[in-house]
Amino acid sequence: PFTIYHIAMNINLQKDLVFFDVETTGLNVFRDRIIQIGMVKIAKETGAMQEFALLINPGIPISAESMSIHGIMPSDLANKPTFQQVAKQIFDFIGSSDLAGYNSNRFDIPMLMEEFGRVGIDFDISKRKIIDVQRIFYKMEPRTLRAALQFYCGKEIEGAHDALADVKATIAVFRGQLEKYKGKDLIDEDGNQITEPIKIDIPMLHEFTNDLKMVDVTQKLKYDMKGDIIFNFGKYMGQNVKEVFQKDKQYPYWILEKEFSVQVKQTVRQLIKEMEKEIKR
Repeated sequence: PFTIYHIAMNINLQKDLVFFDVETTGLNVFRDRIIQIGMVKIAKETGAMQEFALLINPGIPISAESMSIHGIMPSDLANKPTFQQVAKQIFDFIGSSDLAGYNSNRFDIPMLMEEFGRVGIDFDISKRKIIDVQRIFYKMEPRTLRAALQFYCGKEIEGAHDALADVKATIAVFRGQLEKYKGKDLIDEDGNQITEPIKIDIPMLHEFTNDLKMVDVTQKLKYDMKGDIIFNFGKYMGQNVKEVFQKDKQYPYWILEKEFSVQVKQTVRQLIKEMEKEIKR
């Protein structure tokens, strides 16, 4: 199922790097399902690129709005495997790789984490570097993927909203960004100058494209100035999570029962364990 080829990309990798994109039944990370995934893995040692793409039967209806965007119809998926049937194949292809995509922090990564969570696979991103190519683009040149490809590469996108076509366009944009912003400084929205933010360096690009104050990719929890976890939503917005759990003992269990991401629930469970250990002491 794999195609291997080489495209020159002058970047030093600490791990293999997987660019990926998903097409889905809709835009709700918790309720919708993946119907197509496209991935390209760049090997750390050789720079070889390995393609992987699958259509997936979601087991639920596809919204008309989504069909109008990606053009994938229920009939295209009728005889395709379910996510549960291909989950290990996808998980093994990614392995321990760092991840990259376009708007992947807000959509593709949490969607994939939810799918893995439903089939009992712990897809841990805490030890991976994550690059959201859209964040580089939006911070430097706020536009769409189609405009990004035209702006950076002088090309028109072919097969837009096909997962693998979008992955290839994203890689082309990423290469163009590395070249265009080499040696350039950024004046951010607060008027601060950032010296050469776009470098051929995965950890630096991870820091540039991610809000490191956030605990989870859905941005429900974040760190305060002291490094403690606080709520970033709801009636306890801005309050220390542990302190809230101590006074409202049902609240963590309410979170575990509701539509929150796998990552949020993992964090809540870990905090519960830490609090129980503190009580036993």
